[in-house]
Amino acid sequence: MLKNLYDKTLKLASHKSANYYLSVVSFIESSFFPIPPDVMIIPMSLAKKDEYLKIFFIATLFSSLGGLFGYFIGSLFTDKAIMLMEFYGYEEEVLQLKNQLNSKSGAYTLWLGTLFLAGFTPLPFKIFTITSGIINFNIFAFFIICLISRGLRFFIVAYFSVKFGKPFISFLEKKGGIWFSAAGILIIIFAILGYLIFK
Repeated sequence: MLKNLYDKTLKLASHKSANYYLSVVSFIESSFFPIPPDVMIIPMSLAKKDEYLKIFFIATLFSSLGGLFGYFIGSLFTDKAIMLMEFYGYEEEVLQLKNQLNSKSGAYTLWLGTLFLAGFTPLPFKIFTITSGIINFNIFAFFIICLISRGLRFFIVAYFSVKFGKPFISFLEKKGGIWFSAAGILIIIFAILGYLIFK
């Protein structure tokens, strides 16, 4: 079933209204859809190399807005959202995190970093957008992190697809998850060091 959904999503990249479908996929992937926008970003960027910035912008904006939708699902329908977390096996962790945010200042910073990694790496972003709503995380900080993490990821995917073509796509398929995870952790480390230095 997932393979079929993947193929259908990939097919949308060649549709005459591909930009519209990219915005839809980017939006719903941040709250419940299992196929990431990268599936469309890569072939669209290759087919329209001069428009890769537009493609990256559409994916970033609507993925971040979709993240807000996921946030409101968690915030407005907390009980049902927790049931969803229970389905994924994260119920205890979410409730524990909610308690920690209320009692430990360090938990806030830790969740910022976790949210960034979720947006930048292949982690299931939707789990983290909904969780942010459940724990009533600062919505402005949440949206900024969504824009930054999703923007960095989609820019890298679009730009390197145009720049290197098939070799990059092959690399992404084989080692993309590891590379994005390592890069995300390094970005967080440099951000913390920069903050400490300037502070």
